[in-house]
Amino acid sequence: MMKRHIISPLFVGLFLCACNQAITQNPTSGSSITTIPANYQGYCTLVSSTETTPDSTDEAMRLLVPAITNDDWVDGPGEAIVTIVEYVDYQCPGCAGLAPDLDQLRLDYPDELRIVVRHFPNPVHDKSLISAQAAEAAGVQGGFWPMTKTLFERRAEWSLLNAQDFEDWLQLAAVNIGIDPEILVNDLKSQVIIDKVNAAREEAISLGIPYTPFLVINGVMYQGPREYSILKDVISLMLLEERQITGCPPYTIDAAKQYIATLETEKGAIVIQLFPDKAPFAVNSFVYLARNGFYNDITFHRVVQGYLAQTGDPSGTGYGGPGYAFPNEITDSLKFDSPGVVGMANAGPDTNGSQFFITMVPMSDLNGEYTVFGKVIQGMEVVRSLSERDLSQGTTIAKGDKIYQVIVEVK
Repeated sequence: MMKRHIISPLFVGLFLCACNQAITQNPTSGSSITTIPANYQGYCTLVSSTETTPDSTDEAMRLLVPAITNDDWVDGPGEAIVTIVEYVDYQCPGCAGLAPDLDQLRLDYPDELRIVVRHFPNPVHDKSLISAQAAEAAGVQGGFWPMTKTLFERRAEWSLLNAQDFEDWLQLAAVNIGIDPEILVNDLKSQVIIDKVNAAREEAISLGIPYTPFLVINGVMYQGPREYSILKDVISLMLLEERQITGCPPYTIDAAKQYIATLETEKGAIVIQLFPDKAPFAVNSFVYLARNGFYNDITFHRVVQGYLAQTGDPSGTGYGGPGYAFPNEITDSLKFDSPGVVGMANAGPDTNGSQFFITMVPMSDLNGEYTVFGKVIQGMEVVRSLSERDLSQGTTIAKGDKIYQVIVEVK
């Protein structure tokens, strides 16, 4: 149980791409390294956070999905880092259910996310075609997105109506969203709009879109879970790609010196004595990331009171990392034998990155599994005051306490 809670990757684990040839041995127990190890560059491997996206699909899938054009309905900035294309049927219960989550994601990421809607009406639904035509007709008057929102929110109200009653309902809906109802009714029956909806449906069929709602994220068909919390994690990890390190960090520490790290948090300062002589690679990575602002404005993404506090992931999901990984450094002289021990979180042996945790109690079951690279020498009361945060709570996850910056002092 303990190991699963410490694990940092997303749903399927890390897939590592070698950055030079990796070595297999760890530093010897209790060793002291004061110069750059000859094998240092081979000690690091590159890791992409999006390789851990759930049910990520083959690259060939990317080539099948048409690029965004001026004919698409787009909500969000054109320069957005993440684009979600949704194939919808307005009479589909799942589409209506997903709509509020996508709306919330747009609010969560106003500058980083854009949503694109494409029609895929299913003839099994008697008003799938005409409802898509209604959205297009509303779009002629600048009302595509309000009509789309109305159709989804009030699906239960109109889905059982007959054709004439639905047309009457649409006229009332048009008034409510501020467009001309008579023009709407005329436009939804125009051949131009009928042809556009039918063409969209045929394109979706030709692409092999299996169902609605179906999502394409950054050009790749996505067949993973569609819960809000999962999609938020996927977006956060994609944004993290922009922040990740593109190579192994240079080795700059001197194991003969003292390294003191101060975590300036919104609850107060946490001061950590680092152990460069016992865990040189972990300390070197930590110092490098701290000095490059990687830890600035990130949260303690997992806090279990009376247990531990974990941080080091800018995505806040508990799944992200710096773009590289390095092996464990296990020494007999350093153990999780007291509160305030600082260890590297990992996804198994030799997959350390940026995430680390601070114990609140002795945790001997972690000995031999995780690298100890520091000890809190001031601020344990701050650690114990951190807000509880459980990543398994879905949409009710607490905000978490922020690290403003990490300052490293060398003596």
